[in-house]
Amino acid sequence: MKTLTTKIGSGKTPSGGSESYLTSGVTFLRSQNIHFNGLRLDDVVYISEATHHEMRGTRVKPDDVLLNITGASLGRVSRAPEDIGEANVNQHVCIIRPNAEAHARYLAYALSSQPIQEQISELQVGGNREGLNFEQVGNLTVPAASPEEQRRIAEFLDTETAHIDQILSKRAEMGDLVTLRTKAVIRERLRQGGSLDAPSKVPWLSGIPDHWDAAPLRYISHIQRGASPRPIDDPAYFDSEGTHAWVRIADVTASNKYLTSTAQRLSPLGVSLSVPLRPGELFVSIAASVGKPVITKIPCCIHDGFVAIRNPAVDSEFLYYVLFLGDAFRGLGKLGTQLNLNSETVGSIKIPIPPKTEQAAIVRQLNADMRAAGDLAASLRRQTKLLAERRQALITAAVTGQFDVTTASGRNVTDGVSA
Repeated sequence: MKTLTTKIGSGKTPSGGSESYLTSGVTFLRSQNIHFNGLRLDDVVYISEATHHEMRGTRVKPDDVLLNITGASLGRVSRAPEDIGEANVNQHVCIIRPNAEAHARYLAYALSSQPIQEQISELQVGGNREGLNFEQVGNLTVPAASPEEQRRIAEFLDTETAHIDQILSKRAEMGDLVTLRTKAVIRERLRQGGSLDAPSKVPWLSGIPDHWDAAPLRYISHIQRGASPRPIDDPAYFDSEGTHAWVRIADVTASNKYLTSTAQRLSPLGVSLSVPLRPGELFVSIAASVGKPVITKIPCCIHDGFVAIRNPAVDSEFLYYVLFLGDAFRGLGKLGTQLNLNSETVGSIKIPIPPKTEQAAIVRQLNADMRAAGDLAASLRRQTKLLAERRQALITAAVTGQFDVTTASGRNVTDGVSA
């Protein structure tokens, strides 16, 4: 890679950290904005012109290739479009600037191909902190191709991946609709015929029955923030045969209600320095997907990006559905912060408290309601995974010369799949 580039480097956290983020100004790209099918700017933050000048060495230019070099999204790559405008990056995103012998679109496709993604994965084997340094990025081996061949490959893949990306977008929209429908059902079950016109005991949920109680979470449960071993990459903290799973942000997705497994386990030392949870206990993310609740089915310890809600005075499954709505968390976080919430803010959330018999009945109803929605969501996830695999297979075949792009057709990649 280093023979095809004029720059390999990343940005930094601006002076003042997340407090320096703005709602307008110079686009500031973070790892969550970098995806294989392009930049996603729905949650982008901004920095001031002064901060942009201070970080002038990491300004993003059109056709820069942007690679995530740390975290759960390690290896995701995008190309900066021609209309990127003024932009900068943080320390989790590496700028790869092609030289005259390389085409940016080709490099972006090559980096997303299976051989290079495997190189990236192999560099992390044996380490617990995911991350690449600039030397490792520079030494990634890219399939050799002349500038003209790079152009042909990129143009072929632009056309063929566009169809797959369109279908992926449709699947994402369908997934969003399933989630919205799920939340609407939960909201209706929680109202249980209460009057929408009456003053609500819970500010974020109108229409709950008058005979229900309500209280902040800190009054009805013990809230404890997780703890991460420091340094987190010390192998002394990890043991593949350990009794407690180690839960990181990457282990929690929008779809999982229950935690049944993780990629890593903690050693007895790691457990002693963390927050061990028993099966059946509930925890909530306070970073990344803020407010996502999960019920663990296994003994585990949680990262400091979660808080445990222990021994609540309500059914844990009932509390899961209340928090899954997400409405209770609106306005509690700060713009663009890595750690949006803390134990105190979670504890301030006021929740409805029906009688125990009603809690149990609501949980039974919702579990039945959610089965069909869960089946549909699982089907969409399987289709999305298959499409992503086919997309990568097509890219890999093109950049490694498995077929001649001047005569090849991508029809086999998407046969049987429609938008």
